[in-house]
Formats: sequence, structure tokens, C-alpha cells
Amino acid sequence: MGPSVLCGWAPPPLAGFGSAEVPRSMKKATKTRKRSHRYIETMKQLDLKKTYSLEEAIPLVKASSKVKFDASVEVHVRLGIDVKKSDQHIRGTLTLPHGTGKMKRVAAFVEPDKETDAKAAGAAIVGGEELIANILKEGKIDFDVAIATPIMMPKIAKIAKILGTRGVMPNPKTDTIGTDVKKMVADQMGGKVSFRNDATGNVHQMIGKVSFPDEHLKANFEALLNLINKVRPSSAKGIYIKKITLTTSMGPGLKIAE
Repeated sequence: MGPSVLCGWAPPPLAGFGSAEVPRSMKKATKTRKRSHRYIETMKQLDLKKTYSLEEAIPLVKASSKVKFDASVEVHVRLGIDVKKSDQHIRGTLTLPHGTGKMKRVAAFVEPDKETDAKAAGAAIVGGEELIANILKEGKIDFDVAIATPIMMPKIAKIAKILGTRGVMPNPKTDTIGTDVKKMVADQMGGKVSFRNDATGNVHQMIGKVSFPDEHLKANFEALLNLINKVRPSSAKGIYIKKITLTTSMGPGLKIAE
């Protein structure tokens, strides 16, 4: 027999074991967020299996946003393309009629004599070889889009992998390489967006904010879809646009009639 039994003493149960109860003061209170009456009523109306017209979907998507901040409104398009074939990949650049509502941080890779123009146009980060060296050293970036002059492109090759994996490598197809630095920066800050299909043949694009008027979101949506149709690969067969979904940040997605 053990010594604890002989002396009539047994050790107290360890916390988290046995039948010992956790004091109420130590229990973590759980809060249930109260939803607005409008949100609850909107969710009752939603049918995620239904196909909505754009005019029906926009107000429903806006009302179903469950976050406190001004959520982004996004369009997701499933395309009937074969991503294994390079000639069926799509990409495009356009200026949305009413912008995206997002303040972009633009980086400008330019020669010293063009730095003033880039800053005046609103670029958040401006530089040349020193900026490139810093990105190469840190291995990270702090901007949403990058523009560059042709002279800087051979030097940017050093950080091409870093920029490319984050989708911000300057490219003539997205109008982010040129000599008119002021215009390039202004365009990027004024609602110009670029899109391309992902590895599964889908296009994802923000078209505004929940605070946007319905007609502004409608105009942005139509401008995007028009260009997606315009850049359809000639080799793509069958149904090109298979599915369109409209949603908000962390909100439900509604299927839109093509």
C-alpha cells in the first residue's frame, strides 16, 4: 500500500482532472452578437440555390453583410476555359466607372528625376535601386500595386519573384510600365483594376463597397463583365461564362443570371 493510504491523506485533484469544478470567475464568458432586424429579415429572404437578377441581388448582398466595417462587394466568375492551355488564359485592365472605394498604396520604381512626379501623383512608395535592394533584403512589400519605367525593369528583375508571387509585378498588359509616371500613378489610384484567371479558371474582382449606391455597383459589374466577354479566348469552346457569384466580405454568395 502507498504511503498516502497509510497516513489517511490523498493529494487534491489537479486542475482539469477529476471532479474538481472550475470556479465561475475562471470561466470564459461567451458573447452572442445581436443581429439587426434588417439583417435577420434579409437572411430569411435569401435562397442560395436561386439565380437572381443583378438588380435583385445587389440590395440583398449589401443587406446581408454581417461585418461592422464597410465591406467589399466582390464578383467571382467561373469560366469555361482549359487552364492547362496557355492560349486560354485571360487577363484584362479597366477603369471601373465608380472606382472600387479602396485606397491603393502605389509603389513607383522610377529614376531619380521622375521621383517628384510620382510623389505628386500620390504614390505612397517611390524609389529606384535603393528601394529594390531593400525589398530584396526584407523579402516583403507594403503596397497594393507597382508601376515602373522601362529603364527600371531590368533592375526590378532582381525582385521579380517577390513581386510576382504577390501579383504586383509591373506589366505592359496592365498599363503599369511606361514613361508617363504621373498618369500611371493617377490611373491606379483612380479606380483602374487588373484581373486574370486563377489556376482553376475563375476570375475574382472587387467592384466596390457596401456603402456604394446600387446603380454604381451595377455599372461597375457591367463594365467588368463586358471586358471579360471581350477577352474570351478564340480557342475556348462551349459555355464561356459558367457561373457568376456576387458576394461581400465574409457574406453569403448569390448566383447571378448570366
